[in-house]
Amino acid sequence: MKPFIHDDFLLPNKMSQILYHDYAKDQPIYDYHCHLDPKEIWENKRFASIGEIWLAGDHYKWRAMRINGVPERYITGAAPDVEKFFQWAKTVPHTLGNPLYHWTHLELARYFDFYDLLNEGTAQTVWDNANEKLAADTFRTREIISRSNVRMIGTTDDPTDSLEYHEYLAEDKTWQPEVLPTFRPDRGIEITKDTFLPWMEKLSRVTDKEIARLDDLLDALKERMDYFHEKGARLSDHGMGEMVFETATKSEVDAIFQKALNNKRLSMDEERKYKTFILIFLGQAYAEKGWTMQLHIGAMRNNNKRMFEKVGADAGFDTIEDHPVAKPLAKYLDALDYTDQLPRTILYNLNPKDNFIFASLAGSYHEEGVPGKVQFGSGWWYNDQKDGMERQMTDLANIGLLSRFIGMLTDSRSFLSYTRHEYFRRILCNMIGGWVEKGEAPHDERLLGSLVKNISFENAMNYFERSNIAEVKK
Repeated sequence: MKPFIHDDFLLPNKMSQILYHDYAKDQPIYDYHCHLDPKEIWENKRFASIGEIWLAGDHYKWRAMRINGVPERYITGAAPDVEKFFQWAKTVPHTLGNPLYHWTHLELARYFDFYDLLNEGTAQTVWDNANEKLAADTFRTREIISRSNVRMIGTTDDPTDSLEYHEYLAEDKTWQPEVLPTFRPDRGIEITKDTFLPWMEKLSRVTDKEIARLDDLLDALKERMDYFHEKGARLSDHGMGEMVFETATKSEVDAIFQKALNNKRLSMDEERKYKTFILIFLGQAYAEKGWTMQLHIGAMRNNNKRMFEKVGADAGFDTIEDHPVAKPLAKYLDALDYTDQLPRTILYNLNPKDNFIFASLAGSYHEEGVPGKVQFGSGWWYNDQKDGMERQMTDLANIGLLSRFIGMLTDSRSFLSYTRHEYFRRILCNMIGGWVEKGEAPHDERLLGSLVKNISFENAMNYFERSNIAEVKK
């Protein structure tokens, strides 16, 4: 009997197998959005155990373990890594049907040569064998990245970050993958959150400027963008639960900003005016620098107050928001496009009901000579499983040009998550092979192979080369 993970995993027909093995499998990885720590890459971190590399910070697994009734001590608590790992192993059989089941066994096969199923009975074998491999120099962070055939890594960085480890990596000519920062100014946009004033204080310290008025903030943001650009950044990223658009004069926004600095309560209307002004300012600045802007829209954060107070943010208690998005997003993109200041933009939605909205909006803004200037980004978070990826690509194909899609990203904190690119590529080839089987696409290997190759790697490389990402390290 074949192992669960085999050469033709998720490839049920001949054309899907040809497309994957001959056109997708060996393409490099352009991982333009993730949450890896550049310090761990620079220091070439060695992980103490599979428990550390696999479970630390992985809110996908934490969420599944909680649903399975595992006590918090074995999730974010003080239990030893070995005990946490065994609790995860007990949970894995219950994840059948969840992408975690596929991801888990792909990672075990690709990195640890383990092709059996992980469960309570095999946990000790996996623990022992994986830890033996992790103890070798060939399993440090840089070696994992290199063996995964990664060409570029886009980390996620606060504007106040020093970026020192990006600088060290850029100066290291002995190691080829690019590790480039991404400018994510969420804390300076979320004006009503508790993090706003402490962040303003930190921005003031980093720029050595007093921030007392709106112009002070804009100057500080420009200075940090210049700094990021110097260190190789060519992307920005924004995480927004709700997309807003409420115009106001600069003097109005200045008054709102000073009100916030004085710790006074803002109305919802004032909050939206401030956010709109700052987002337009940033979009214009990105366009001037030739950056690509990423908009992650639709996450509702920290829904469990009790657990937020206990374990903090990004711990598995976020979900999907359902605010109306079409009008404010269209107005925002149009405001930038009208003045010819719309940067290359990638739109990610967390709520799959908005797929057609995002796909149709992406096709409403263009630039001559720039294929797919505004992208409907890959299935994100709750949508990065087989059904979600197929929905996203099918909806994009129905409304736009699938051929110009820039493909997958890991959006992960784990160095073992590069198998998600393999997972995506297999799903892509399965989908297109299925079209051929049903007579919905021609049996043209050259045509379909080019499509697969482009979506797997070439489109992303060409899209971001226009922002000079590929030239940063040369």
